[in-house]
Amino acid sequence: MTSDPDNKNYKIIAENRRARFDYFIESDIEVGIMLTGSEVKSLRTGQSNIAESYASVEGGELWLINGYIAAYKQAGVWGHEERRRRKLLVSRKELARLWQAVGREGMTLVPLVMYFNHRGIVKLKIGVAKGKKVADKRETSAKRDWNRQKQRLLKQG
Repeated sequence: MTSDPDNKNYKIIAENRRARFDYFIESDIEVGIMLTGSEVKSLRTGQSNIAESYASVEGGELWLINGYIAAYKQAGVWGHEERRRRKLLVSRKELARLWQAVGREGMTLVPLVMYFNHRGIVKLKIGVAKGKKVADKRETSAKRDWNRQKQRLLKQG
């Protein structure tokens, strides 16, 4: 997912590249996220990480847990906690679907990408995923290596 050259507002803030290696992504959904002003300003400078985070359905609400957004120095005393739980905004229908997916064995909600959409609003793409075994990870790695080798051979010949 690269930046759209036609739209100056679209910008990827953080990407969880490891998620596609560790999980089979069954489906994904775009959700909103509740942030404070200092968090948005910090995100505009690109200081965040969602690699160790996950989403969870608790008490009828969807939460992003362990997502990192760096402190904004100019906020001073009115800043924010860097690793606080952030509420994710999703429709009731989608929340019910996600809750049922998590209820199945081995399914989890993994944040894939955090970005500013075309309107400049922070969005998060969450994947409904199933964990990979070690053999599956080796297979994924082997496929990736073979595709790279194939591209090199096509480029040379």
